[in-house]
Amino acid sequence: MTILINTPNGNIGRALAEHLLDAGEQVVVISRDAAKAAPLAARGARVVEGSVDDPKVLARAFEGVDAAFWLTPPTYTPDFAAWATKVASEAAKAAEAAGTKRIVVLSSVGAHHTGNGPVSIVGEVEKVFRAALPNVLALRPAYFMENFLRDLDTIRAQGAFYGSTPAGRPMPMVATKDIAKVAAEELRATWTGHRYRGVHGPADVTMSQAAGFLTEALGRDVKYVEVPLSAAREGMAGAGMPGFLVDLFAEMYDGLLSGRMDPAEPRDASTTTPTRFSDFAREVLAPALG
Repeated sequence: MTILINTPNGNIGRALAEHLLDAGEQVVVISRDAAKAAPLAARGARVVEGSVDDPKVLARAFEGVDAAFWLTPPTYTPDFAAWATKVASEAAKAAEAAGTKRIVVLSSVGAHHTGNGPVSIVGEVEKVFRAALPNVLALRPAYFMENFLRDLDTIRAQGAFYGSTPAGRPMPMVATKDIAKVAAEELRATWTGHRYRGVHGPADVTMSQAAGFLTEALGRDVKYVEVPLSAAREGMAGAGMPGFLVDLFAEMYDGLLSGRMDPAEPRDASTTTPTRFSDFAREVLAPALG
């Protein structure tokens, strides 16, 4: 089977490519810089150099492809919503022309609602593929455990991390390596129709519980500080984030507060993945903290 990955250099795309190559599948990747995908090329992957928003690149990449994994690149610009759906439409056209049988689209919890910032944009990408193609699976993962890597500076300096999510609200959290494993499973399977699958990690975790796991894994006291959404906006702006992006992410954080970001898919055997936050903190965050 020949499987296309449009983002082979990120956490999910690279792990997915490795899974598929390990399984003996033929892999095609799109990379703006072919050198970044050289390790995959050395293992036999076909590298198509160019941008995913170039229809000619997409046409070359989809040639002979049986199934494809599509992750919307986070190229945040003021026209991100229009760009993301336009590129998805071009990819769907290329897939249809090539006779590609199945598409797995990386989406997110909360994609079934409007008003969730970048999450709602990937929800629109889901719709583009479903409107154009008969066999589409939307993977809707939860909050990435890797997001805590962004908190290491304040943990190191202050022994704290900050957010607007209520400290005691349980929420699903998932490691990206588990998302890649689920994607590989679905890409290699035979299925039809329009489907959805949540990817929720092994258990819901509160931010207070996460602080406890971090304290244990890092060997130092770590606390979670809940801040109002207005303070989160000020923090993003103070860090140099442009106004349109502050608005986009503030909308997503408001979705977390209001429940719009709650998963549409229930926790069951198909949505539960194995990596525990406590293990992730010990194996990934502690070494990264140094």
